[in-house]
Amino acid sequence: MSSTETAVNKNQGGIQSLEIGLSVLDVLIDYHKPMMLKDIAEAMQMHPAKVHRYLVSLIRKDYARKLSDGRYGLGNRVNALGHNSFDQNNILQRLTHAATEIKDTINCGVQIAKWFSEGPIVIHSFEPDSPISIITRIGSRMPLASSATGRLFASYQPETIIKPLVLAEWQGDINILAAVPTTKPDNAELSAKWQAFTKLQTDIRTQGYATVAGDMLMGINAISIPVILPQSKDINDIDSSTNDVLLEYALTIIGTAEQLPLDNQQVRDRILAIAKRYQIT
Repeated sequence: MSSTETAVNKNQGGIQSLEIGLSVLDVLIDYHKPMMLKDIAEAMQMHPAKVHRYLVSLIRKDYARKLSDGRYGLGNRVNALGHNSFDQNNILQRLTHAATEIKDTINCGVQIAKWFSEGPIVIHSFEPDSPISIITRIGSRMPLASSATGRLFASYQPETIIKPLVLAEWQGDINILAAVPTTKPDNAELSAKWQAFTKLQTDIRTQGYATVAGDMLMGINAISIPVILPQSKDINDIDSSTNDVLLEYALTIIGTAEQLPLDNQQVRDRILAIAKRYQIT
């Protein structure tokens, strides 16, 4: 038994063949250029015939490829993983620059939120030079029905994802009021509430951003804009029969009613112009 297989055997919690196959892939990655089978086998300290079987599997899944001269190199799947990682870093860098410029331009707080299975989560925040902190803590889940961030994400995701989450939020509100039975709405009331919310979703998609005025904090306004990437699907063509996530990031600007008057078109235009310059909307 080779030294590689012996090392793998020490941990019975994993899958030997998978770990050995990934080790073969690691050799190709670390070498930075195509290799002959005998060189891969030497690096793995395994018989070439055994290494060849792992290479065949990697080739089938497009993690490796065999060149015409007999050498083995990395497949398209590995290149795609590296490209996706670069894209994510590039997106966050652009978002950070845009958020900083918006903060400095209108002296309001800005937060970056990302969609997760449980809803939008704040992943970055940028506070202005102000004695009052109104930025939501990083890691907080934003409510879908009452926050600008939540309403925005709710408007750009399929109904199959959003409706159960929104209804759960409302049911949570109902549970809080359970001590007063007369305040508990019936199914007809919930249905009417959902119908009103779907109209709000349509309005948000039409105008391209979501707003709240004192809904979460008295006297605090917020505007949330979607981060629309070039490769994204058409967010105005939502298929509610699928669970595809259509919006992954959002920028939300937060300020007092004086700092961020929602009826001031000039302020909104400045925010959108900055976002457009960084190619995020």
